[in-house]
Amino acid sequence: MSATLELAAGVTGSLGSIGYGLAAIGPGIGVGIVFGKGTEALARQPEAAGLIRSNQILGFAFCEALALIGIVMPFVFGQ
Repeated sequence: MSATLELAAGVTGSLGSIGYGLAAIGPGIGVGIVFGKGTEALARQPEAAGLIRSNQILGFAFCEALALIGIVMPFVFGQ
C-alpha cells in the first residue's frame, strides 16, 4: 500500500488535465447513446422526425454541458 502512495506522490504536472480526460468519458458515452437511440427511433417512426431531432439536440446539449463543466473546474479549483 505504501508503494502506491509513493507513486501517487511522485505524480507531477497538471492533474486537472487528467481529471478532465476522465470526466470526458461520461459525456462521450452519453452523446453516443443519444444519437444511437435517436437514429433507431427515426428508423422505427420516420413521421416523428421533427420531435425526435429536437429531443436529440436537447440531449446532446445536456451531455456537452457536463463536458464544459469538466473543462472549467480545473480553472476554478486550480493550484
